[in-house]
Amino acid sequence: MATPHTPSLPWWGPARLPFLALTPACVALAVAWSHWRLAALGQSLNGLDLALVLCGALAAHLSVNALNEHHDFGSGLDARTQRTPFSGGSGALPEHPELAPLAWRMGLAGLLVACGLGLWLLARHPAVWSFLVPLGLIGLLLVVAYTPWLTRHPFLCLMAPGVGFGPLMGLGTQLVLCPPGEGLNATGVALTLIPLGLVNNLLLLNQFPDVEADRSVGRLTLPMRWGRSGCVPMLGAQYVLAYGVLLVLLASRRVPACAALGLLTAPLAWQVWRSVRRHADDIPALLPAMGQNVVVSLITPSLVALGLWLA
Repeated sequence: MATPHTPSLPWWGPARLPFLALTPACVALAVAWSHWRLAALGQSLNGLDLALVLCGALAAHLSVNALNEHHDFGSGLDARTQRTPFSGGSGALPEHPELAPLAWRMGLAGLLVACGLGLWLLARHPAVWSFLVPLGLIGLLLVVAYTPWLTRHPFLCLMAPGVGFGPLMGLGTQLVLCPPGEGLNATGVALTLIPLGLVNNLLLLNQFPDVEADRSVGRLTLPMRWGRSGCVPMLGAQYVLAYGVLLVLLASRRVPACAALGLLTAPLAWQVWRSVRRHADDIPALLPAMGQNVVVSLITPSLVALGLWLA
């Protein structure tokens, strides 16, 4: 076992690197949509803008992960949580408390990098600053306020992850990559609802094992207010939102038929919902569904993006 102050310490643990895969999956959807629109205009993606958008989104995600880890360790939540592969934190700080200051600095650095890259994008695209500034400020608020404040308000806590990974990342990416006047339209906005519903469900289901621990530190999540079984309809409704939006866009021919690749995960989402309905209060039996829910959240926007790119 690693001992304090040895090079083998998992100093990167608070960043929760495996969870960062969600960012490129969600950004890819907005990038593919932008590429599809640009191709219709005879234009192509700007590589620098694409790199700045992706790096900024990853920095913001890393920041909220590290700040959440630092806050949960300081509040004592980590000591009360039964960790699963999908919930309960990384475990890095309870095992190595000396990393707590590093986690805070990591979170702050990620936030500053995200803000710096956002300002760079504003300088490159002044024509859309009136849209980008509000999106950036809301994103900044979500990163800073999520753990200490939003987790005490069930519906804000429910919606915050999906809003961040859906409309904020999606619309911001579209505004930056598309020409002025082309960055926002109804179809692009609708596409951001796919990750909104899926990411909300990802965080909602991952809160199921933490109900008692969250209650002990003053959090108030939806599974605490409604009970785990009471959240099953909400889980289903958000799956319906994600796949329903895609079906409507396909039926109305607002997106190419290849985007139907995203529907390939619908049977798995249905299986997750049935499993949660059956095992809502049995956490060990719920673990396979939690893993499948992660797959749905990552693969669905990626498949839609692939379909748009192929078209």
